[in-house]
Amino acid sequence: MSACADQPPRVVVGRINGLFGVKGWVKVMSWTRPRENLFEYAPWLIQTEDGWRELRVLEWRPQGKGLVARLEGVEDRDQAAALMQRDIMVPRAQLPTLDEGWYWVDLIGLDVETVSGERLGRVESLMETGANDVLVVAGSRQRLIPFTPGHAVREVDMQSGRIVVDWDPDF
Repeated sequence: MSACADQPPRVVVGRINGLFGVKGWVKVMSWTRPRENLFEYAPWLIQTEDGWRELRVLEWRPQGKGLVARLEGVEDRDQAAALMQRDIMVPRAQLPTLDEGWYWVDLIGLDVETVSGERLGRVESLMETGANDVLVVAGSRQRLIPFTPGHAVREVDMQSGRIVVDWDPDF
């Protein structure tokens, strides 16, 4: 999540990661579930060398195992290439309120400690493995801890900014 003093917080929901054809279409990776929810958010915010740019999706479709989109104001391959490897952000206020659980972005930066109180580090990121999500914890060394509430993850305390895990510090 990125925030500026005069801007509401932004959340990364995807990434422009490829070019598709010669008419300005781009390939996109979506961090939403289901992945097509990426197109429910408008406008997309992209940070460029010249500042923040708002992009509106004119068309989109699944393409092979990915997604492609045509964006307003992006008419050719060169214009699309200027957007390569840019995060797609939206204002945090656009995300639906959750009745329970957390968005991944809410967990990043939380302190992680064992049930015995030993600090392991901070959540640097999360990743999907297929079986379960995994906390990437940066501390004296990097640890990969399964994000399995009720098992390895015993408590997520957003108020105090910490996650308590049942995890051997030597792992």
